[in-house]
Amino acid sequence: MTEQDPTGLMTTSTVEIIHQTTTGSSMASSTSRGVDFYFQYAVVVIGVVGTASNALILYAMVASGEHKKRVLIFNQNALDFASCLSLVVTYAAKLCKIHLSGTSGYWLCVTLLGESIFWTPVLGSTLNLASVTIERYLKIVHNVRSKMWLRSWLIYMVSAFAWIGSATVVVGVAISTAFVVDGVCYANIFRENSEAQMAFGIWYFLSFEVIILVIFIFCYWHILAVVRRQAQVMASHQKAGPSTSQARQSSKIQSNVMKTMSIVTVFFTISWTPVNVHFLVQINPPDASLFGITYYPLLFIAFLYICTNPFIYATKFEPVKRVLLGLIPCKNTVQPVESFQIT
Repeated sequence: MTEQDPTGLMTTSTVEIIHQTTTGSSMASSTSRGVDFYFQYAVVVIGVVGTASNALILYAMVASGEHKKRVLIFNQNALDFASCLSLVVTYAAKLCKIHLSGTSGYWLCVTLLGESIFWTPVLGSTLNLASVTIERYLKIVHNVRSKMWLRSWLIYMVSAFAWIGSATVVVGVAISTAFVVDGVCYANIFRENSEAQMAFGIWYFLSFEVIILVIFIFCYWHILAVVRRQAQVMASHQKAGPSTSQARQSSKIQSNVMKTMSIVTVFFTISWTPVNVHFLVQINPPDASLFGITYYPLLFIAFLYICTNPFIYATKFEPVKRVLLGLIPCKNTVQPVESFQIT
């Protein structure tokens, strides 16, 4: 077997390990490879649907002005859009069976075929969703303090961190683990260092699954307690004056945003937890014959979440909903978009 590795880190034994991993298992049948092939096509299709739906929501948020008031939520849709678009590009390139060679082949493996361009916005979406959850927690549970803490510059910095932080992790791992053997790209394999492979897998699972779930549970548990307490206080008022009516409207808007993000969070957990568990199970020993059989179906399910997200936003955010209804040809008139401000 021949090899190309501009980093100079490849060894003969590494090539033998890869050869044994990819061809040595009797479980890698032609049927399973055929199933993988069709699942890759299905992944491309779901990516196209997700790209279109998220692009539509991004347009509606800009048209309604919500992108200025809900920066993190807009950033969430932007990351989901980038995830779906890069998924289509990545798997379309994989289906083309590109033969890699030389330095250009190596960097194509690192960036595209190794899925770096795809996993960067995916992990960024996870980080941003945690940021949205913390923002909701601060605005509802610590309303007064949040006005001092949640400055515009801080929100924009957190949005940028979701992109930069995820890119740093993905690119750093890809450069150190990607290599080309016989024109085929292999990525996220720590060569002969199984300890490093296991350490990274455990760190990834803790960082992007366990810690994220802890943030979700802690924040939304406290948010739910505050919302219930506010509902009880509002119900105790028998006579609704102008100030009480305004307070109820503000509380309703906050409740809608909280419900929207809690639904998104639940769908995220259900959709992405199987993929994260799959990575943790596969790290030692890596079995390429079983990887595709489970990976592509789980990835398809995970991206169903990204495709359904826009519909959740469309049904829960009234300004966005009105812009989308205005795009329907049979609608002759569209009510003006109201501008809401969450305190």
